[in-house]
Amino acid sequence: MMKKHWADLGASVVVFLVALPLCVGVAVASGVPAELGIVTGVVGGIVVGLLPGSTMQVSGPAAGLTVLVADAVGRHGIEALGVIVLGAGLLQVVLGLARCGRWFRAISPSVVQGMLAGIGLVLISGQLKPVLASPVALALGLLTVVIMLLWQRAPVRVVPGVLVGVVVCTAVAALLESPVDRIAVGTLSADVHLPDLGLLDAGVLGAVVVFALVASAESMFSAAAVDRMHDGPRTQYNRELVAQGVGNTICGLLGALPMTAVIVRSAANVSAGARTKASRVLHGVWLLLFVVAAPGLLTLIPVAVLAAVLVHAGWKLLGAGPLVALWRKDRAEVAVLVLTAGLIVATDLLTGTLVGLLAAVVKTAWDVSRLSVVVTADGLALRGNATFLRLPRLLDELERLDRAHVRMDLSEVRHLDQACGQAIDQWVDESRRAGRTVELVGRQGLGVALGRSGASG
Repeated sequence: MMKKHWADLGASVVVFLVALPLCVGVAVASGVPAELGIVTGVVGGIVVGLLPGSTMQVSGPAAGLTVLVADAVGRHGIEALGVIVLGAGLLQVVLGLARCGRWFRAISPSVVQGMLAGIGLVLISGQLKPVLASPVALALGLLTVVIMLLWQRAPVRVVPGVLVGVVVCTAVAALLESPVDRIAVGTLSADVHLPDLGLLDAGVLGAVVVFALVASAESMFSAAAVDRMHDGPRTQYNRELVAQGVGNTICGLLGALPMTAVIVRSAANVSAGARTKASRVLHGVWLLLFVVAAPGLLTLIPVAVLAAVLVHAGWKLLGAGPLVALWRKDRAEVAVLVLTAGLIVATDLLTGTLVGLLAAVVKTAWDVSRLSVVVTADGLALRGNATFLRLPRLLDELERLDRAHVRMDLSEVRHLDQACGQAIDQWVDESRRAGRTVELVGRQGLGVALGRSGASG
């Protein structure tokens, strides 16, 4: 038992070191005070960490929501952020109690990858300005990325690479007294405030729904991925959705950033040897102690360094490896992915995701409606699913038939929808009026018209 506690303690420190720069970076990139990102990390660690749902998953501000938050702050002002996050949290609680948690997993992987890739592209483009602000900023940004990449190959990686990169480059900037922009930190008493419900309007309500759906989907996707990383208890999706909703409700009441389950922190938690949910709760405690005791340390960090951290995070969201694998397996899925990502970059996250979902549904319907129309010695044989999507081909083959007697074999048709059934009925009637005989084989049980079409085998 003592060994398990020590493992959780060590894992909590690792997760804290990973979470700290990301909490600050996501907040700065979202256009809100840096300390609000840490507040969200604290709530995600302590509150969500104590609630039932998942054991190893760690929650906090996520790079995937940066685009949404920045857009909401730009449209409605930072004062409305608390209202949006509060509403999103309450909606998540309702969805969890309605047992909708598992339904968020019923989304095409190509849409999910497209959504992440689109977010990654927007995230990268949004951080280019601070990285390219000056030659010094560019040098610090490049050095940060290089350190993080090289650290991945280090034989001993007790300290996370993201922290090493931030600390080293911050120290370099301080030693050289580099003239670069640094993180501005206010006071919690000034930045943490109750939401003003008077700001609620149609635009804010729309943002509430988008925040709730995107945050819920990201948390459920993360849960599915984290469950594959360990042998412990599986995630209870409905309870986890309620826990995420409670966490976002509290973040909304504090005027902080929204939260989701974060795959980077969760993976660090598992790989660091965590055994119970104590590790994620303790990581929240360490964040709380930091924001109370030493927030001034954040003012030493150059903005370009945190921007480089987010560029690296955005690159990982692009998922070049899975994209190549998907290209080899199903290029139509890649088209859905590219469409989703492209529209997210060109329009917004909601539009891109909804169009991607629609494209995935159309692709699935097309795949499911595979119909083989074979011309035989005495007529036609249909195999597969005869739906309206394949109606033009079916009609073309029927129009080409010019025989006195036609035998149409439907015995291997798994599904025949109303459109195809009526088309066959109409063609049979027209053929018989023209003096031809038609024999339908295996039409029983297809659940379509065909009732007036005569003989069957």
